[in-house]
Amino acid sequence: MAGQSIVILDFGSQYTQLIARRIREQNVFSVVLPCTASLDEIQGYKPAGLILSGGPSSVYDTDAPPADPKVLSLGLPVLGICYGLHYITHTLGGKVKAGAKREYGHAEVRASHTDSALFRNLPQAMTVWMSHGDEVLQLPPGFRETARSATTLAAIENPEQKIWAVQFHPEVHHTERGVEILRNFVLGICGAKGDWTPQRFIDESIRNIQQQVGDGRAICALSGGVDSAVAATLVDRALSNGSGEKRLTCVFVNNGLLRKNEFAKVQQNLRDKLGLNLIAVDATQRFLGKLKGITDPEAKRRLIGHEFIKVFDQEAHKLMEHGLVQWLVQGTLYPDVIESRSVRGPSQTIKSHHNVGGLPDDMELKLLEPLKDLFKDEVRRIGRDLGIPDEILQRQPFPGPGLAVRILGEVTPERIALLQEADDIVVSEIKRAGLYTKIWQSFAVLLPVMSVGVMGDQRTYAYTCAVRAVHSEDGMTADWVPLPHDLLKNISTRLVNEVAGINRVVYDVTSKPPGTIEWE
Repeated sequence: MAGQSIVILDFGSQYTQLIARRIREQNVFSVVLPCTASLDEIQGYKPAGLILSGGPSSVYDTDAPPADPKVLSLGLPVLGICYGLHYITHTLGGKVKAGAKREYGHAEVRASHTDSALFRNLPQAMTVWMSHGDEVLQLPPGFRETARSATTLAAIENPEQKIWAVQFHPEVHHTERGVEILRNFVLGICGAKGDWTPQRFIDESIRNIQQQVGDGRAICALSGGVDSAVAATLVDRALSNGSGEKRLTCVFVNNGLLRKNEFAKVQQNLRDKLGLNLIAVDATQRFLGKLKGITDPEAKRRLIGHEFIKVFDQEAHKLMEHGLVQWLVQGTLYPDVIESRSVRGPSQTIKSHHNVGGLPDDMELKLLEPLKDLFKDEVRRIGRDLGIPDEILQRQPFPGPGLAVRILGEVTPERIALLQEADDIVVSEIKRAGLYTKIWQSFAVLLPVMSVGVMGDQRTYAYTCAVRAVHSEDGMTADWVPLPHDLLKNISTRLVNEVAGINRVVYDVTSKPPGTIEWE
C-alpha cells in the first residue's frame, strides 16, 4: 500500500530485526533490506520513510558497508540509528572520528531543543542504550544537535531535508522511551496510518494468492507446526470455493525424526481440526538409511533437507502427472530468510534452513510463500484470526530436521527412541508446571557423552541428557530460562528413572548469542 510501509536499510546491526518489530508493533508494515539495496527496490515498497540501522563498522573504513547516497535525497523522512547517524554525517559533509573510549550501556541524554518532532511529548532527560565506538566531530551543513549525553552528541536533525538521527538505540528495551521515539518518527513524521492488522494481512494475502494461482492448484509440505499450518490454512481458504472443492493438497512426511507419537497426532490435527486435504508418507527407513554414519551437523541438515525434497518431489509429480498441481506452498518466515541469506551479503550464514531454497531446478512448481515477511508471533496472531485452535498455534517451534539436530553425533534408531522418551518427559513436566506457553522453546538434547552412574547399587555407563529452555520474541535472539529448581528436579528424576540409557542430566544456561537455540 502506497506510503504506508517503512524500509529499514541494514548495515549489519545485531538489533536490526528489533527495529522492524518495534515498527510493526505500531501496526505499520516494515521490511529489512540490505544497505546495498537499489533505489528501485527501495521505492518498490512505496515507503513512507526510511531507517538506517546501526552496524559494527566505522564509516571511514575502506570496507565500510556501502549504500547509495541518493537514499538521503529521495524526499522521504529518514531516521539514522547509531551507524546510521554516522553514515548521514559522513555522506553529507560532516566528520566522524573514533571516540576516546567505547560507550556501551545505559546513558542519560538531555534534549538540547524542546521543539524536535522526534522527541515530541517526551521528557527532556531520558535513559537510553548506547553501543558505539565512534562519535560525530562536526555536523553536516544545515544540521543541529537535538540531544546530548554526558560524553557525546546523542541526536541531530535537519527537518528541511527530512533527516533525523540518534546515536543511541531506541529499538532496544533498555531505552526507556524508545518505542515512543520510533512512534514519533513512524506515525508523526512519516504520517503512516498504523492500519496493518492481522485481518488486513489475511484479506490482502487471500486476494494476492487468488490472483497468483488463478484456477491452478497447490501442494504444501506440512510439518504439523505453526508456520506450515497457518500457511496451509491461509492458502486453503484462498483456493476453496462454495462447492467444497479442495485445490490445495498437503503432504506430511514422517522422516523418523519426529517426537513421540507425533506422526499420528499431527494427522489428526490437520485433517480433523483444520479440514485440510492431507497425504501422509512414512519415509522413516529411507531417512535413517541416509543418516547412517553421518555426524557433521551441517551434513545432517543438508541430507535431511535434500531427502525431504526428493520425497516431496515424488508426491508432487504424482499429482503433476494428472495436472493437479502447479504451485508449491512453503511456511517460510522472516527469520528463516534472514538467517539463511545474510542481509549484508558477505557476512556469515549462521545455519542452513531446509525450507529456504534448496528446491530442485526441475521441480517445475512455482513458489508461494504467504508468510515470508512475518515473525513467529505475527504468524500466531494471523492463525488466531483464521480460527486455528490454540493446540496448534501454541505449539513451540520444532526444527525442520527434527530430532537429528538434538542428537549430537550419529543418528540411530536407538538414540532417536531415547530422545523421544526424554523429550516427552521434559515437555510434559513443563506443561504440568503451566510454563509451556510462556516459554519460546523447551526440549531435551542427547549428548554423545557417556558417564558413570550408580543405580540400584549397580554401576551404570550411560548417556547425558541436556535440558534447554529459552525465552525469545522471534528466534533471532534468545535468553535462557531460569526454570524453578523443583521443576528441574522433577525432570531430572524422571529422566534417569524412566529412560533406560540416560543416567545424567545437565541444564543449558547459554543465551543466543553466543550460542544458537538448537545445539546443531
